[in-house]
Amino acid sequence: MPNRNGLSTLIVLTAFILLPIQETEAQPPEVLIRCDDIGMCHAVNMAVREVLDKGIPISASVMFACPWYQEGVEILKAHPEVAVGVHLTLNAEWKYYRWGPVAGKGTVPSLVDTAGYFFPSRDLFFANKPEIAEIETELRAQIDRAVHSGIRIDYLDYHMGTAVETPELRALVERLAREYGLGVSRCFGEEDIDGFYATRPESKADTLMVLVGSVQPGPVRLLVFHIGLETPEMDALVDQNAFGLSGISKYRQGELRALTSERFQDIVRRKGIRLLTYRDLITRVGLENMRWR
Repeated sequence: MPNRNGLSTLIVLTAFILLPIQETEAQPPEVLIRCDDIGMCHAVNMAVREVLDKGIPISASVMFACPWYQEGVEILKAHPEVAVGVHLTLNAEWKYYRWGPVAGKGTVPSLVDTAGYFFPSRDLFFANKPEIAEIETELRAQIDRAVHSGIRIDYLDYHMGTAVETPELRALVERLAREYGLGVSRCFGEEDIDGFYATRPESKADTLMVLVGSVQPGPVRLLVFHIGLETPEMDALVDQNAFGLSGISKYRQGELRALTSERFQDIVRRKGIRLLTYRDLITRVGLENMRWR
């Protein structure tokens, strides 16, 4: 049975205060930063490399179905301290930039459109009446690609929420996680910090300061980032979902600037915030205690 791969290395990060993961009478505020869509494209990979070079403790969710995942893996190999997740992918939302199943379109025909690509939205995906057996085949293929990529895999999460949209799919993802010895994002009592994704690019840094500055001791708070570089190629991406943002590269560059800013480092130090990864959280809570909220 496939299980965790690679070795764990503890790296002391000078830019941030990383306190031991143990229970004390006065727990500090705790934030878990998850950077999604690694491997989606070169601009996203370069952005996560910039974050890692800053020494920021993050959990990195990789889209192993995407064309640039191998570059993302090479970047992460240089940072074994990072908790890596499989960003389970059943949608390809960008106009003109599409991807399809790792298992092959002929193996999972109910998951793809007539061109063999994933559907851009959850609604179109489920309107095609996907077979649960084919979904399992594809998710297994993505996890297998991940665990054989040469980096340690710690957890699963889900692109656009599609892989956990229904109780049946949640049960499937949980079963796969337990089989492969992995955690599942949002199953360890963490609570989302909302209000960052749709913030205008020019306001990202200010909004981040407010959100992080308001974190109090208690449940671990999850803050999800979608980072990237503002490049001509990323400028050309158009999200086909109704909730998609126009000018996505500016939003992603804004999130990158906010996360790597001195202001963010300063507020983490001043408030004594403990930055966790999913590896930390899994060690603390235990895989046997995973629960959907």
